This record gives sequence, C-alpha cells and structure tokens, in this order.
Amino acid sequence: MQVSSDAASKAVPIGLYTPEERIRRDASPWTLVQGILAPLQFLVFLVSLGLVLRFLATGEGYVAATVSVVIKTIVLYIIMVTGSIWEKVVFGKYLFARPFFWEDVFSMLVLALHTGYLVAVATGADVTTQMTLALAAYASYVVNATQFVLKLRAARKQQEAMDAAAALAGAAQ
Repeated sequence: MQVSSDAASKAVPIGLYTPEERIRRDASPWTLVQGILAPLQFLVFLVSLGLVLRFLATGEGYVAATVSVVIKTIVLYIIMVTGSIWEKVVFGKYLFARPFFWEDVFSMLVLALHTGYLVAVATGADVTTQMTLALAAYASYVVNATQFVLKLRAARKQQEAMDAAAALAGAAQ
C-alpha cells in the first residue's frame, strides 16, 4: 500500500522520531537543557557514589555522603521535570510517550528509590539502611541511564542510515 509521503511522515514513526517530532526536538531549548543536565547528573552520581562507598567502607564521611545523595536526588528531580517538559514539546505527552515508554516506566522506580532515600534520612532511619537505599537508587539510575543511552545511540545509527540512503537516492537521480 502506497501512502503519500506527507501522510506517512505523520502516521508512521521513522526510527525514534517522526519527521515532525525530529523538527520539534531540534528546535526545542529543552533538548539543550537535557544535553547539559544528563552529563551533569552523571558527574554528580560518580562523586556521590564514591562518597557513599567510602562511608560504607570506613564509617567516615556520613555528612558528605548524605549531602551528595541529596544533591544527586535534586538534580534527578530537575532532569525529570525538564525531561517531562521536553517530552511534551516533542511528543505531546509529559510522560510515557511511545519512544520512551519503558525508559519512563523505569524512571518511576528510580524516582521512588531516590525519594525513599530522602524519607529514610528525614525519618532518622539507620544509616546503613539509608546508604543501602542510596546504592539501590544508584543501581536503578545506572540501568535507566543505560536505557536512554542505548535508545539514543540506536536512533543516531538509524538516522545515519536514513541520511546515507537519502544521499544515495539523490545521487541516483
């Protein structure tokens, strides 16, 4: 069945984004915000992970570890809110848009574990429980970050293949 290119571009997603979604993604300032916040969050994660592991290994540096996990959680909340705005701009939904559905589902677990950590600190839970929750939150973050990186790499490779095919088609004409 042949569909006009205009109708096909609106109805059939090509790769991660339809052509219209790609235009909205490229035009959105939220794309740059996400591009800055994602590596920042990873850097905060690495520093905090080191502080948490140091505390668990030596019993020293509880305050530094705690402050670092709180900062990591704040950065997570910021990237989740701005990411939801980005998703709304690009896909028309704040969360669970088709291309990022499973990443968003897993992000809810990441948020729940980070929030659970904050509750544990606020309620005075045992410090080992707090740091174990922090490590669980961090493990879930690593899985979720990997989901996003793999998805974006696949989209980039697919776009490169589409660009190469278009260049070949143009050269053949």
